[in-house]
Amino acid sequence: MSDWTDDLPEAARAYVTEQRLDEVECVISDLPGIARGKAVPASKFIRQQHFHLPDSIFFQTITGDWGEAADEDEGFIERDMILKPDMSTATAAPWTGDVTLQVIHDAYDRKDRRIPYAPRNVLRRVMDLYLAEGWKPVVAPEMEFYLVARNLDPAKEIEPMMGRSGRPAAARQAYSMTAVDEFGPVIDDIYDFAEAQGFEIDGITQEGGAGQLEINLRHGNPVKLADEVFYFKRLIREAALRHNCFATFMAKPIANEPGSAMHIHHSVLDIETGRNMFSGPHDGETDAFYNFIGGLQKYLPSVIAVMAPYVNSYRRYVRDHAAPINLEWGRDNRTTGIRIPLSSPDSRRVENRLAGMDCNPYLGIAASLAAGYLGMKEGLRPTKQYRGDAYEGDGEIPNVLGDALDLFDDCKPMQEVLGPDFCRVYSIVKRTEYQEFLQVISPWEREHLLLNV
Repeated sequence: MSDWTDDLPEAARAYVTEQRLDEVECVISDLPGIARGKAVPASKFIRQQHFHLPDSIFFQTITGDWGEAADEDEGFIERDMILKPDMSTATAAPWTGDVTLQVIHDAYDRKDRRIPYAPRNVLRRVMDLYLAEGWKPVVAPEMEFYLVARNLDPAKEIEPMMGRSGRPAAARQAYSMTAVDEFGPVIDDIYDFAEAQGFEIDGITQEGGAGQLEINLRHGNPVKLADEVFYFKRLIREAALRHNCFATFMAKPIANEPGSAMHIHHSVLDIETGRNMFSGPHDGETDAFYNFIGGLQKYLPSVIAVMAPYVNSYRRYVRDHAAPINLEWGRDNRTTGIRIPLSSPDSRRVENRLAGMDCNPYLGIAASLAAGYLGMKEGLRPTKQYRGDAYEGDGEIPNVLGDALDLFDDCKPMQEVLGPDFCRVYSIVKRTEYQEFLQVISPWEREHLLLNV
């Protein structure tokens, strides 16, 4: 055991040093970002080099139905994948009753090729394209989410959680420290779990919604940061459950409240020099900086279906409601879809404000980086900087998932970057979900159409 634990990340090694490790959870992200896998005794995990899961986990919709996305020649045979552990991702599961580690696995076929529609592999594919150019992308995600009252009835509207004061969480309290204090016990557990897992939180703030919080993460390697968001979603849910509330990452869980985003900050380093490619020798903005923005403007529409993956996601893009409605760009302007934050030349970066917190972090980051990559490769130039309130401009974002999927299917350059096999599977699964939704009759329809039309 000691030889094996010597290779663990520092936080995971510390977690198991003075206590007996009971179990290892072998996990992989499916398309929605749900952790799939199996738990094995620690003694067995030490002896195994890989394990198997059927590739059908990537064909499953959020409701548990199946998209007809299997290979047309073989049919739906649920072929086994070979899942290999990435031990650099080993981390504690501190909310469990026994001593448990989690380890993210990568998916391969029998010929040791990456499974093209595994989300972590999609992000690695985009990373490889950057590295082939001598570029090193850096990202920093922001995670917004709601703490809400326990909701066991899908027909019942979601309500804010009860705060420490005994009153429901209030809206329109952005950046209020008093509002943050209302969730103190939950936040304490989030900090404790994050520390046990070795994650560095850059800050927690109250957002504008009732019970809405934001966690910022330190910038770094895109795959590592996507791993952390993947882990954080589970961590936050577990912390909330300890205090009789739910954490939700729905894009728009409460009507008339702001939606929850996963803003993504990007910069690109020159591997040879280590310099930020968005800043020139005299600290000015470079062609690469403008090309990246131009790529976001041209290609983000084709991946809205990835960054806004559910019918609920499109309720977030509401004029004057804290989410962008177009692809304008501006400096220090939170009304634009593409924002350039205040920063020094060394940390000059571009923020994509379109992605929802309901997206798969691997896929959301991959899609955003892919758009910037295409802009740099094609030498694209952005529109003129938007000055003023971008909500006064025209809306440029699809209103429904079906339209977003049409844009996704029609963009060949983006399909080549993300991978044709992934794009085929993703489109089939999301269209299956969309058809499932269209079969549901909503309360609005019963209220307004039943007797009036």
